[in-house]
Amino acid sequence: MFQGPSPTPEDLSGVRYLFTDIDDTLTTEGRLLPQTYQALWDLSEAGIDIVPVTGGSAGWCEHIVRAWPVVAAIGESGAFVMTAEGNRAAIEFWDDEQRQRDRQEAHLAAIEPLLDSRFRLAHDQGLRVADVAIDIVGHPRDAVDDLAARIRALGGTVAISSVHINTWLGPYDKQAMSARVLRQFGVSGGDVARFVSFVGDSRNDAPMFGFVGKSFGVANIASVLADLPTRPRWISSRPAGLGFVEVAEALLDARGR
Repeated sequence: MFQGPSPTPEDLSGVRYLFTDIDDTLTTEGRLLPQTYQALWDLSEAGIDIVPVTGGSAGWCEHIVRAWPVVAAIGESGAFVMTAEGNRAAIEFWDDEQRQRDRQEAHLAAIEPLLDSRFRLAHDQGLRVADVAIDIVGHPRDAVDDLAARIRALGGTVAISSVHINTWLGPYDKQAMSARVLRQFGVSGGDVARFVSFVGDSRNDAPMFGFVGKSFGVANIASVLADLPTRPRWISSRPAGLGFVEVAEALLDARGR
């Protein structure tokens, strides 16, 4: 089922929380396959709390917390955590909300002159509350990395996913907000290693692979493994959403389904 060593039931039996990337980890060619969505429900019904942690926008995260079987969603690379309260969504920012919005406005103004005919802002930029996202699908890696370097020179933090350059001003990332959320759940220190798992696929997931020991990559992570300071512990045999299904099956088997 997995490339190389597979997790044992003993490895995964204590997992209570599953943090997961979305683009090209849950989604397959931009779509959420029915078997992947079913896997989310199966995990939730088995007692595993799911937290997507994504570079996706606040608008995207509102849909997720209201419609998917998740307990929260961390969005815009750690800028906020969103939860559902009935038919409404509640948002907790990493920092003061107005400060984050002001930073976003200033950062966007600084970045726009760097964009040329090759690059454009993500279609959902208007639904973002803290970061700036630039579409990179179909662009050569050297051009993406050059743009990322120019943004860093402006003082921006940069995370590169399979679909976007995400960039922001502020001292947070996926790992920092995930650690904060876990502390709110009462999980910290050694309990992270016992109770938490993570699934990802790209360079912007590197902080999470270093933070969560019971980490998985889906098969399409192969192209960026050399870029990761800490690699996922296990890698699925199938890519994207089908790889996530493999991970879900291993977690469910460890719970004796």
